[in-house]
Amino acid sequence: MTHDTLKRQLGWTTATALVVGEVIGVGIFLTPAGMAKSLGSPALVLVVWLLMGAMALCGALCYGELAARFPAAGGSYIYLREAYGPALAFLYGWMTLLVLDPGLTAALAVGMASYAGYGLNLAPAGVKTIAVVGIILLAMVNIRGVRLGGWLVRWLTALKLALLMFVVVWGFAGRFGAWANFTPFVAQRANSTPLVAALAGAIVAAFFSFGGWWDVSKVAGEVREPARTLPRALTYGVLVVTLVYMLTSAVFIYLVPLERVTSGETFAAQAGSALFGRVGGQVFAAIIVVTVLGSLAVYIMSAPRVYFAMARDRLFFPVVAQLHPRFGTPALAIALQATLAALLVLLGTFNEIVAYFVFTIVVFVALSVAAVFVLRRRTRASDFAYRTPGYPATPLIFLLLVALLLVLLAGNNPKQVALGVGVVALGLPVYYLFLRRRFVVETDER
Repeated sequence: MTHDTLKRQLGWTTATALVVGEVIGVGIFLTPAGMAKSLGSPALVLVVWLLMGAMALCGALCYGELAARFPAAGGSYIYLREAYGPALAFLYGWMTLLVLDPGLTAALAVGMASYAGYGLNLAPAGVKTIAVVGIILLAMVNIRGVRLGGWLVRWLTALKLALLMFVVVWGFAGRFGAWANFTPFVAQRANSTPLVAALAGAIVAAFFSFGGWWDVSKVAGEVREPARTLPRALTYGVLVVTLVYMLTSAVFIYLVPLERVTSGETFAAQAGSALFGRVGGQVFAAIIVVTVLGSLAVYIMSAPRVYFAMARDRLFFPVVAQLHPRFGTPALAIALQATLAALLVLLGTFNEIVAYFVFTIVVFVALSVAAVFVLRRRTRASDFAYRTPGYPATPLIFLLLVALLLVLLAGNNPKQVALGVGVVALGLPVYYLFLRRRFVVETDER
């Protein structure tokens, strides 16, 4: 079965914007509050960001090798298929298609719309309307062309970074806070969470604030010079995100004393009030709308490439592998994600759905990184266009930290983890009974 191929139109600036644009979302305003409150030490907050940034960088360097090796649409789906076979790859696709992508898209859209609704005093129906319209418009932009979608992502990411850096500079230069908020700098303050428990919670929160850097690999089939571009984009993107998280956490601590921190929402409101007075809440709401909109734009652009890749392998409806005759985009895959997400917005059940599959997301990312070891054993090193720096230490560091994270997640909510794993495992009988004989690997983009 033959198909037209995706056109390589994305450069390294757009690829880097995809990494930064997706990762930096609403968590940048909510996560520092919980970390600062539980850790009770500005130094420990910065250490956790550095540790998780280093972890993300190790994973990104491994994904760089995988993306250079298999520069086709699909990302982790392709790496899992090549390293472990189509059954595991199908389970990943099964999860993302039916649960994760629509649920996360809906969550981002409603998050963006909620803050817009706060500024505009909208009723819940108005918030849902903005969320659905946002999903549809972004889907239409990406159907219209990957170049247009990439242009939108670049500008939303640039605006997002500009606004965040303005907050940092304005906060410190305007002397709206107090340097005394950083003392004691290292020691935990009274009434803080015990150190081990505080670090465990902060590590989990920080990891998911970095979540999504791996999604740029899903558009590898549309990136120019992927063996060179994708490793650079992953590396630069993670470094930028780490720096931004550290700077914004620092300015928030400078603006709001730790003893006044109660929740992420109030923390952001307090910081906004310190910077902009009585309209601080509305100003911060507008900044958050731009921030989350950028993440949503990236996700709607990258996620459908997995269904496209599955359809090419005959593990999904083959029609989804067809490109738009005029725009050359996987239009049906994009429309499918948008439709499912819009339905979830209207039903209002997406947050619970996403929460059940957090554990399995981490497992699949870890298996993708571990694929570096599997593929290295099968292939001569000279056959790799890009090799992970520091191998084998780089993937080992990432996998060891992921193992710690999985233990923390399983211990925190074992029933949720078990149910999520069970639902994903239900894809196995579907694969073996209905799809195994249909599996065909397309090679025209390798």
